[in-house]
Amino acid sequence: MKDLLNQPALPDRCQRTLRLVAATLALSLAPPVHASQSMSCNGSLVGKGDSPVTLLQRCGDPIYRQGVCVSMLQLGWVVTPYRPGSPAAVLANQCVPMEEWTYDRGPGTFLGVVRIYNGTIESVRDGDRSR
Repeated sequence: MKDLLNQPALPDRCQRTLRLVAATLALSLAPPVHASQSMSCNGSLVGKGDSPVTLLQRCGDPIYRQGVCVSMLQLGWVVTPYRPGSPAAVLANQCVPMEEWTYDRGPGTFLGVVRIYNGTIESVRDGDRSR
């Protein structure tokens, strides 16, 4: 334990890299501006955090279902023999499998696109305008 307390602080270059990685990660996790996060179906709202069962009960079957691969940044640390004593921060894109369900809300309105991840609604957004 005594050795851990006597460790020197990270060099300025490492601190700058860590700040840049943290800022990039924070910006990549921010929700998109166009996401409405809820959708009205038959007088009831469904939104982020609801289950697919609730979505089916309130909105019925979607007109289209598709599996999508959503690219998300993942922070990792790599120890290399070329830089002994300090791990390097690495940002990598990771494919996260999700489902998108598309609902037709009627003529002249925007389609509702619901993204489902890990058994819950992850996001709700407007799609193209239906005809």
